[in-house]
Amino acid sequence: MGQSILDVLKERILIGDGAMGTLLYSYGIDRCFEELNVSQSEAVRHVHQAYINAGADVIQTNSYGANRIKLARYGLEHEVARFNRASVQLAKQAAKPETFVLGTIGGIRGFQKQSVELDTIRASFREQADALLSEGIDALLLETYYDFDELRDVLQIARTMTDLPIITHVSMQEPGVLQNGMPVAEALEGLEAQGADVVGTNCRLGPFHMIEALRGIPLPKKAFLSAYPNSSLPDYRDGKLHYENEPEYFKKYAVEFRNEGVRLLGGCCGTTPVQIKAFKEGISALEPLETKVVTVHPEVVHVSEAAEPPESALYQKSVNGRSVFVEFDTPRHLNTDHFFRGVQALEAAGADAITMADNSLASPRISNAAIGKLIKDRYHMPPLVHLTCRDRNLIGLQSHLLGLDVLGLHDLLVITGDPTKIGDFPGATSVYDVSSMELIKLIKQFNRGISYSGKSLKKPTHFRVAAAFNPNVRNLDRAVQRLKRKIECGADYFISQPVFDKERIIAISEATRGVSAPIYIGIMPLTSARNAEFLHNEVPGIRLPDDVRAKMAATSGKEEARQMSFAICRELIDTAMAHFRGIYLITPMGHYSMSVDLVKYIKKKEREYAALENSENILL
Repeated sequence: MGQSILDVLKERILIGDGAMGTLLYSYGIDRCFEELNVSQSEAVRHVHQAYINAGADVIQTNSYGANRIKLARYGLEHEVARFNRASVQLAKQAAKPETFVLGTIGGIRGFQKQSVELDTIRASFREQADALLSEGIDALLLETYYDFDELRDVLQIARTMTDLPIITHVSMQEPGVLQNGMPVAEALEGLEAQGADVVGTNCRLGPFHMIEALRGIPLPKKAFLSAYPNSSLPDYRDGKLHYENEPEYFKKYAVEFRNEGVRLLGGCCGTTPVQIKAFKEGISALEPLETKVVTVHPEVVHVSEAAEPPESALYQKSVNGRSVFVEFDTPRHLNTDHFFRGVQALEAAGADAITMADNSLASPRISNAAIGKLIKDRYHMPPLVHLTCRDRNLIGLQSHLLGLDVLGLHDLLVITGDPTKIGDFPGATSVYDVSSMELIKLIKQFNRGISYSGKSLKKPTHFRVAAAFNPNVRNLDRAVQRLKRKIECGADYFISQPVFDKERIIAISEATRGVSAPIYIGIMPLTSARNAEFLHNEVPGIRLPDDVRAKMAATSGKEEARQMSFAICRELIDTAMAHFRGIYLITPMGHYSMSVDLVKYIKKKEREYAALENSENILL
């Protein structure tokens, strides 16, 4: 081929192909599509030929997910080179002399953002790009990137690997804005400055909403603009995804895409040769757009990244003084009398906050948000509401968080959550759309006024976020490294799992010496020897020293066990208060009187520490 794809784009609009996966899916194939490059090569070649016959000037290799990370889901991570090389060979076999072949590499961090480190993504990208480039493609296509940092990183790598044209596509969940709140126009400008030859968007949005987004995008200074919309919003029929396919609709929108400056126009999810033929017919008599008037999309609203939430009373206590938080879980039934008597008793004892788990041990309880609102309105203690990743998908999480903000419940403890199989409903689904770190990031994004999809919330939320810390592990340094990663994600302070060993508390203090975020040491009274053995052997994240279990085993009767438990807790509290400024009491099985007595003990110790500190100041 004489001319490069960039030479041709200077002269006319090119039509790309549509969805490879949609056609393969329609053939009854529902497995790793990239593996078909070697096992069912004729089916892949047939898809390429169908799009070329429909009028596609540009086709993509069947390599979107042919990277080590995604292939590992099928146990095929060692086939990266073979699958990618085969994808190029098949595309070139189907191509006409004037057809351009793009080597396609898809984004890793997709709609449900996974915890994949950028270093891992970079290594995976190099391996895949090297295989595609070795077979003589006409250009690289980097498509379906929801995470702008990921796309920016891999574009930089690609630019060092080849002088071939590079096409970069971001993906939007909301028209005009990326998931991180960045206006898409700003993102495309940045990609062009970094060396992309064609910049644009693909996937997620159909023609209508993609046009809405493109109205806010100026013509690139040197690069060309591209768009690969979905066919439509998918429907779910008889267990399969179904897309509407109206060719006249696409023929009409081809003109609108041209009027927004698009020079490379193809299709993504749901598109078939029918839509590609309609696109071809729609732009057949049109010249490329040379100038354009930009319309700012109304949803692109900037909120300052520096905006900080008003300081909560609870967070003030964690930073500026000694305090004790008490975990007191809501009931599993609707008789709340005992619970609110406990809240009153804890308030009278001097507890600084009441915290409530989010269906601990995967067993349903009264909503901690509902009870938290009642505590906020009736008592003088702020509630700390736990939030797990287990029970709500991304839709439910965002809705729940916005509701918490409206209710004025701004103090959260974010945790992963116990798997459902250990709870009352072992057949229930554990969602885990996000990890605890990703949820912390999401909440801090809300504090900037930006939703998960990147859309403006119109004003910021006001959350302070505590995170869980499990020091009951063999490698404490590794646990501290995880704690530091949570700080990078936005965690404001930490609450530990219950610790039953004084030496472990001292070790935690040493290991976290460089950590500025406040840490609350978890202390949990034991109710009996059986309770001690249960916690040690069956509850994740809790380990009891042999001497503690032996002391509880030596007790006889409830009162003796209670007194021994208090003696153990007092020693632990004394050690914790000598090294940390916060205690997190965990009320065992609703026995709030045990927590009340320990709160009184802590408050007494606080007064002693305060008197000592005052006397030292006087001497100074």
